[in-house]
Amino acid sequence: MAKKKKKEKLPKIGLLYLDYVLRFFDRSNFKGWPDKIETVVYHWGNDKDRFIEEVKRKKIDILVGNIPATAYETFREIAKALPHVRFVPSLETQFANKSKENVTLFCEKHNLSHPETHIFYDRDEGYAYLEKCDYPIIVKRSYGPSNYGGYYVHKVKSKEEAKKLFDEKKYMPMYIQECIPLRADIRVMLIGHKPACAFWRVAGDDMELTNTSQGGYMTYDGVPMGALELAVEASKAAKAEYWACDIAEYDGKYYILECATAFAAFPYFRDWIGQYLMWDFSEGRFPKPHIPLYNWEELGKINPSLLRTMRHIEFSKYIPSTDGAYYLNDKEARWDVELAEESRPEDIPDDSHLHRTPLKKEEEIPEPVLEEAKKGEKVRDDLEESELTVDNVTLTELMTLHGMEEEIAVEVIRYLHTHEIASLDELLDLEGIDRQTLKVWAEELHSKTDINRASQKALGKIKAVGKKLAEKIVAFREENGPIEKLEDLLKIKGLGKKKLEKIKEHIAIK
Repeated sequence: MAKKKKKEKLPKIGLLYLDYVLRFFDRSNFKGWPDKIETVVYHWGNDKDRFIEEVKRKKIDILVGNIPATAYETFREIAKALPHVRFVPSLETQFANKSKENVTLFCEKHNLSHPETHIFYDRDEGYAYLEKCDYPIIVKRSYGPSNYGGYYVHKVKSKEEAKKLFDEKKYMPMYIQECIPLRADIRVMLIGHKPACAFWRVAGDDMELTNTSQGGYMTYDGVPMGALELAVEASKAAKAEYWACDIAEYDGKYYILECATAFAAFPYFRDWIGQYLMWDFSEGRFPKPHIPLYNWEELGKINPSLLRTMRHIEFSKYIPSTDGAYYLNDKEARWDVELAEESRPEDIPDDSHLHRTPLKKEEEIPEPVLEEAKKGEKVRDDLEESELTVDNVTLTELMTLHGMEEEIAVEVIRYLHTHEIASLDELLDLEGIDRQTLKVWAEELHSKTDINRASQKALGKIKAVGKKLAEKIVAFREENGPIEKLEDLLKIKGLGKKKLEKIKEHIAIK
């Protein structure tokens, strides 16, 4: 009798976390993985040697996680010291995450359609170009993977406006793109080179840039095949396990505006990536996930407040019925999920011709800045399936808000850690948030103050309550226990029905 072939041992997975940085993946995204999944946290400030030793000690074979721009060069050194560890995404794949310059270099290397772009490291040369170029132009802060919800992307209509902008912002390098006329661009997210989610990002009223966090909106309908084809081409060029592109469409042509492995995603999308990675890591012991093309048109019909909390959405493959109705949409046959090719150091585009101004290494970030940033860390292991409130919202939950960007979410959490707020309006103190933004979020972020949990100071900041009534409410709460219904407040001396109706707009029992 033939012996059963012993199953190959599964690789040890490690999840890469960094202080105060959003955790894209969690163990729950790898549902069904039978072995222990390790976690390794990189702490800012000369932590390279300790981090390397911890990865070795935990015998990690695959390290999964995105790397922030400020730590990219450090992790290239870490990867060299861990030659037997597979980084997912690879350091080469994450090249475009680091800066807008790198996005341009990536597109140029692989001959991918993108807007005409000029990058100047000499200010005089840049200002000379501003004298002769055609307007309008798009100016971006190059360094960093994100732009605080688009607040470092500018549409500039004249040379006078351009010079004033660079004089004030001091952007270096001077990163200038042709302005492609558009009222909407297209976000395409891919897994295994297959488009798994795509939507239009449409500019809001009186907006010149298509940014959902500044008042624009999303729609899943009618995403053109040309945008999907360009995104697939870019994903394959990057050799990316998962990938996202922002694509402009104008006059029948498509252009890559941004591309990276770092992007905000619904919980179900992170689960899909986890399914794909388990198939990859196990060499087929876990099944390849089936993700229907244009699935987003159906999921897009689900109320966003419900979709935020949905997990482990899966699709079965089409099986024709026995009555002979053998139908399969032609769009399905165009792509299937496939393994990404192995990345190599030579995949990184040559940037030797760029005369870069040296940037501070992450180890040189001043300690007070790090300490303040760490106040923003409040990430839970799993996305809680509860309504969002200002007083208990986490970074992960904030990232599910319509059009939210990572840096803005970090700033909001940091602010909530250092302030007791009574309403969303107080977030207007933060750079990158305006009333239009808050209006977009208001329906998703339930902002009423919890009458049982709020401090006297927080209650007193509500205009309809005031300091004196806040003191009475807290005293009543301490004497009688938690308030079960808002009408119980009528037992407080001096609080009548008219007053209660006014404060009901600002308080709740949660």
